Parts: sequence; structure tokens; C-alpha cells
Amino acid sequence: MNASSPAQPESVRERPPLLERVRDFWRRVSEGRQIGDLWAQFTADARATYGFYSREVDWDAADKKTGLQRALHIARGFFWALLLKLSPARRVLLLIALGMLVLSGLHVKFGSEANLDINFQFLATLLFFFLLVLELADRVAMKRDLEIAREIQTWLVPSSPPEIPGAEMAFAARAQNTVAGDYYDAFYPTASAADGGKLLVVVADVAGKSVPAALLMATLQASLRTIAGEGASLEEMVTRLNRYTCGHSLGGLRFTTAVLAEYDPTTRAIQYVNAGHNPPVLRRNSGDLEFFRTGGLPLGIAASSSHQTARVELHPGDALVLYTDGVVEAFDEGGKEFGEDRWFAAIRGLPQADAPSMLRHLMQRVDEFVGRTRQSDDITCLVLRVRS
Repeated sequence: MNASSPAQPESVRERPPLLERVRDFWRRVSEGRQIGDLWAQFTADARATYGFYSREVDWDAADKKTGLQRALHIARGFFWALLLKLSPARRVLLLIALGMLVLSGLHVKFGSEANLDINFQFLATLLFFFLLVLELADRVAMKRDLEIAREIQTWLVPSSPPEIPGAEMAFAARAQNTVAGDYYDAFYPTASAADGGKLLVVVADVAGKSVPAALLMATLQASLRTIAGEGASLEEMVTRLNRYTCGHSLGGLRFTTAVLAEYDPTTRAIQYVNAGHNPPVLRRNSGDLEFFRTGGLPLGIAASSSHQTARVELHPGDALVLYTDGVVEAFDEGGKEFGEDRWFAAIRGLPQADAPSMLRHLMQRVDEFVGRTRQSDDITCLVLRVRS
């Protein structure tokens, strides 16, 4: 008769070993990312944070000092930049915690036998942790609101390119923050392509970043859709958009650069206006580059400003590339910009392929240059290609 081992409680049998629990904990914390990816993210965050606070430092005054004085001046500048970002109550809490750390370890001797050791390290740690919890709660609440804003913003731009007889389109957009100030669109305002309608293509960049720029982008989209839906000509669209933007630009501080173009699939002609934007690049099938510069001032600078339009004939195999300044101003780990020369070289070297393949080629050139470096501006690119 074989002796059976005593039955173990179910909780003991199903409990994973310690090593497996540690691995599960690490997977939850790291979200399954490799150490190299985590380090790259940390360095990118550290670099972005340094740039955020360093803007508050008086570097001109720091350059006039040397040695320890310069270091103390910079440290004081960073400290005040950090302190003033907090609410008044949290500033006081931070100062109390720092005071506790300074007093900790203080040894006071009274006579030959009485000693007083002061140690507030544990309380200071609790205060710092409490501050972290408060700031994290604010960040999570704000992030939730921004995610909702981002979802709404995705409704304002096309999720897929429109059907274009004899041509094709592809676009890509990367927000520097949760929401973006870049705007791109492509639609038939009054009649479809089957009914002889013209395709309206627009790429715009609102001055500024994050929520303020995103709000102005939304108003620009609504205004453009309304004006275009009324059958306005390209000249009238730009004039009315400029007048509206001037009324909401805070005296020109919130201006918008934009390129608006009407493409006629029947004639393969495109009429455009460039309102202070980076000039779109037309890559001819031969490899030659042409730039769309005709236009005027950015929208929102002067209500009385006029904008000229130009007309260009496209041919089979030609590709038109529209983009925002976040592309050419993208920078690598050392702060070096991608620049127009590299961008134009990438466009000149476009493969003889469809629009999505061309777009991937261009974005890969940018990605290879910047690596994992976090960018400070939105990046948007749109490719319109006439089929061969």
C-alpha cells in the first residue's frame, strides 16, 4: 500500500514561486520594455525636463560668473524655476521638507552628558512622497482630459485619404504632446470627384503648442469647412480665413501658417496659396524639385493683407510633398537639426512607388536621424502623387 503525501491547502499549491512573482512585478512596472528602451526614455525625459526648467534660468548672468559662483547661480535658478511651478501651499510644504532634511543629523551637546540628536529624515521623506502623490494626481487628471481632447481632435482630421481619380494620397501626423497644433485635411467641398469636383488640400501649423494651439486648430478646421462648403473660391477662402484668424490671434501672437490647394483630377492642375508656410515640394518624375512659394503673410498677422495664388500643371509620376516645420526642425540627440538640405535630398531620392511607400521613405529618413530623441514640435507630412 502506497503512502500518499498529505494534501496541501489550495492557496499554497497555487501560489507562484517568489522568482515568478518578481518577474510579474517587473513586467507590470516596465510594461515589458527592455532596459535599453527604458534608459532611452529616461534620458529623453531628463533632457526634455532640463530644457523645460532651463528656460527660467538667467544664463546671461550665469555666464558672467565663474567657478562655484556660476554653479550656485544656476542651481538657484533651477530651484526657483521648480518652486514657482508649484501652488503656494505646495511650495511651503516643499520648503518644510527641505528644512527637515537640513536639520536632520544635527547634533547638539549640552554640557558633558546631555546630547540632542535631531532626525527628521523619515518625516521629510513622507512629505516628499505626499507632494509626489499630489502632483501625480494632477498629472493623471490632466492626462485624462488631454486624452479626451486628443480623441476629439482625431475627429477633425481625416482617418484615411479620399479617393482621387488618377492620383493617390498618404499622410502622417505625430503630435509633440497629447494634442497637436498641426492641421491637415483633404476633402471635396461641394461636389465629389465623380461629379467633377475639386479636391481641397490643406496643411497648417498654428503658432504655439499643446492645448492653446489645438483649440485654435479646431476653430480653423470648422471655419475652413464652413467657408469651403459655401463654394467660395480659393482666394475668397484665404481672405475670409485670414480675417477670422486676425480676430482671434491676440494681436498676431497666435498666427497660423498654411498652404491651401485645389487639385482638379480632370486636368491634373493644382491651384495653391502659401500663407507663410514651409514651401511644399513638387518632385517631378524626372527628379527635379519645384517649390510652391506664391502666397503672402501667415494668417492672423494683418487683416488687410492680400494673398496671391498660383497654378501648376502636374504630370504622371509627379509627387507633391506638404509638411510642417516640425519635419525640418527635428533634431537628434546632440541637438542638431534635420534641416532642409537633408529633407530635400530625401524628397529627391523618393522611390518610384505609390504614395504610402513614398511617405514611409520620408518618415524613415527623419526617424533614422532623430533616433529616440523626443521632439519639441509636431510633425506632419502629406504626399499627393499622380499615377503614372
